[in-house]
Amino acid sequence: MEEYTIKINGIEVTAPKGTTILQAARKAGITIPTLCYLKEINEIGACRICVVEVKGARGLCAACVYPIAPNMEVFTHSPKVVEYRKRTLELLLSDHNCSCLSCVRSGECELQTLCREYGVESETAFEGEKNPSELDESAVHMVRDNSKCILCRRCVAACEKTQGIGVIGANERGFATHISSAFEMGLGETSCVSCGQCIAVCPTGALYEKSCIDDVFKAINDPTKYVVVQTAPAVRAGLGEAFGLPIGTPVQGKLAAALRRLGFDKVFDTNFGADLTIMEEANEFIERVQNGGKLPIITSCSPGWVKFCEHYYPEFTENLSSCKSPQQMQGAITKSYFAEKMGIDPKSIVSVSVMPCTAKKFEIGRDDQSGAGLPDMDYTMTTRELARMIKRAGIRFLDLPDEDFDHPLGSGTGAAVIFGATGGVMEAALRTAVEKLTGETLERPDFQEVRGTDGIKEATYNVAGMDVNICVASGLKNAAKVLDMVKSGEKNYHFIEIMACPGGCVNGGGQPQVPASVRNFVDIRAERAKVLYGYDAANTLRKSHENPDIIELYENYLGKPGSHKAHELLHTSYVKRTVNKQF
Repeated sequence: MEEYTIKINGIEVTAPKGTTILQAARKAGITIPTLCYLKEINEIGACRICVVEVKGARGLCAACVYPIAPNMEVFTHSPKVVEYRKRTLELLLSDHNCSCLSCVRSGECELQTLCREYGVESETAFEGEKNPSELDESAVHMVRDNSKCILCRRCVAACEKTQGIGVIGANERGFATHISSAFEMGLGETSCVSCGQCIAVCPTGALYEKSCIDDVFKAINDPTKYVVVQTAPAVRAGLGEAFGLPIGTPVQGKLAAALRRLGFDKVFDTNFGADLTIMEEANEFIERVQNGGKLPIITSCSPGWVKFCEHYYPEFTENLSSCKSPQQMQGAITKSYFAEKMGIDPKSIVSVSVMPCTAKKFEIGRDDQSGAGLPDMDYTMTTRELARMIKRAGIRFLDLPDEDFDHPLGSGTGAAVIFGATGGVMEAALRTAVEKLTGETLERPDFQEVRGTDGIKEATYNVAGMDVNICVASGLKNAAKVLDMVKSGEKNYHFIEIMACPGGCVNGGGQPQVPASVRNFVDIRAERAKVLYGYDAANTLRKSHENPDIIELYENYLGKPGSHKAHELLHTSYVKRTVNKQF
């Protein structure tokens, strides 16, 4: 490949032809600020924060889209560039709701960070009309505040280009331009799937999840309530970032300790629910294969994916596994088996989950999610919400000792913990299904072909004399590609895993937000996934059917996977929905 050598601030850099100035600067150890740029999906040069001086050019150039050329000389922080960026920031603030003290993103806002770095005050020389603060709270999972929007269009790109949904876009023109849905409908009236990827990439506080922190604190402080909490696998791979730890730092022990200090009566691990899901899902797969059931069977753990299927591919709802997600299964078992075992009135139990996902806020309100006659879950909060809760309670997270989860719903195998990474559900299901079908023990339960962050992965395994074709997809645009291939007959799969968020739950819409300066150059999905595979490798039990607490649950309560009681508590149904897209 042809390479060019250029100078950036006097430093020679060699990079392949087609490399942008932004990428070349990174290679030279120089960060050029951005507010709109997102690698591969929002390379539009719109915010003008990344402008640089290029010797011989007629004006300043947007580094995120300007390609390098032979012998180019670039100046990234010259007086002219710095002054231009300051003015641009002042113009952005002139139409920005600067209620920073109460903003959910205060201290983590990319606009705020740049203003601090460039010495820009909230009171600027540019006075005039401002867009009003009108909140869109119509969606169950999030809030939009366009008074804090800087029109970077990252959210639009994430929704359309990453997820292939496109329920938001730029409406009107000029000063009146704003991000909204078709015909100014509330987000909750559209076919939004609640994945939260728009929130994950927003640089300001214009988008944020609906918080249940106050309600959870109220329940904890109510002596008549028995409040239990469960935490998803991916949370332990991301929470540490909210406390300054590097991406990919495992914090399972401190997570359990923090939850206990918040005052929860029991601290459980959703890994238990994940193992339970595998028992039911593997059984369902085997039954469909042996009895001529609907194939391919498609996983149902990701509520964003399930809602996407209901809206955009309703003909595949019959292919969805009837299994509830691990969160919902755990909730149902908490208010039935656990309540009976402990002699607690299920009506007094408040069940809370900590998830890397905003779609879980939609899931807990779905129909057919009340296995024990009560809602399986009462509240679900994101990883970000938990971090805020810990900080509000004055808990010194980094100083906490490592503690274990409570039993009987706090145990999980290695198969369960990898649920948080794309391919993890498939691998966990295969570990159990293969042993059940063959009657033989898997000495090495690793299925490497389904690992990694590729958007679509395929493999064929010969199991008990049958070739089983499997597929793993993450990100809903990739999900659509897979389903279209199945519809056309191009592909013949037996088992498909789909997760709504690219890379799986580790990259969920409720995880700690990562600034674009890091997101564009570090594969945060891979770094967080390493944590989960590390927990898996270190676990002495790596298959869901080996979990002793799961074994006891079936022996003493459920009977067997797929039993009548299991179906009452652990399985659900789906609906066919309509579509309403922006584009």
